[in-house]
Amino acid sequence: MSKSTTPVIELKGLKRRFGVGDAEQYALDGVDLTVKKGEFIAIMGPSGCGKTTLLNIIGLLDRATDGEYVLDGRNVEDFSSSRHAKVRAHQIGFVFQNFNLVERLNVIENVALPLTYSHVSHLKRLERASEMLKTFHLGEREYYMPWQLSGGQTQRVAIARALVNDPSIILADEPTGNLDSRSSHVIMEELSEVHKKGNTIIMVTHNPNLTTYASRVITMLDGRIDSDTKDIVVEEKKPAAKRPLGKATKTTKATKTKTTKKRATTKAKPKKKPAKKTTAKKKEANT
Repeated sequence: MSKSTTPVIELKGLKRRFGVGDAEQYALDGVDLTVKKGEFIAIMGPSGCGKTTLLNIIGLLDRATDGEYVLDGRNVEDFSSSRHAKVRAHQIGFVFQNFNLVERLNVIENVALPLTYSHVSHLKRLERASEMLKTFHLGEREYYMPWQLSGGQTQRVAIARALVNDPSIILADEPTGNLDSRSSHVIMEELSEVHKKGNTIIMVTHNPNLTTYASRVITMLDGRIDSDTKDIVVEEKKPAAKRPLGKATKTTKATKTKTTKKRATTKAKPKKKPAKKTTAKKKEANT
């Protein structure tokens, strides 16, 4: 999969402050981060380190107190509130730990919900939602209510809803936090397939086992990036070059020829016949 060198997201000295006076606290305290198109980033760290706050700012659900956030080459501070809403509706898809499905709507209506803000007709919305559900093997659950689904099915519906607008960036906040290990594996396989199609994924998780699906792992501590690890691509070892035909090769051939001749000579020699017993006959004649 080809990845563009142009950053999709650039964060420079990003800060987010909560509270005032003695209660003032920085959830983010100077975060610098560059995300390229097609990356799958897993963000880890202890509770309260700023992971979710960072995700909310990237998703334009929250605003930074200080610093700069550049999205596709444009500073988000220059965006109007309507522009913010448009980016959230078309460019960014959200997957939450608690699924956040609307309980009074059935599955297909939940998936079609983001298309409401795209001025798509009701019939077209349902058609696109149905197609998306089929890709997640949920075509038979279109008219189920959320409470009729298992946890894994509910999260797959949430992912289908996040993708129905064909966003380029997927933000997942603990997408497997409420699931068992088997359902977690299914969800991560689904996200992995989405990543292979070229989507940029930023996932917050507490589970170190899930980082194997990511191409880059970031660890946060006290509102800052503590470590940033990318996968190291190891080049395959080249096969040893074939030895050119030289004297050694010729000698080997000559040796083989000599050995063959020797064997032929040995085979040609007749076996010695046992000596004839003539002594006894001569004695009888003399007698």
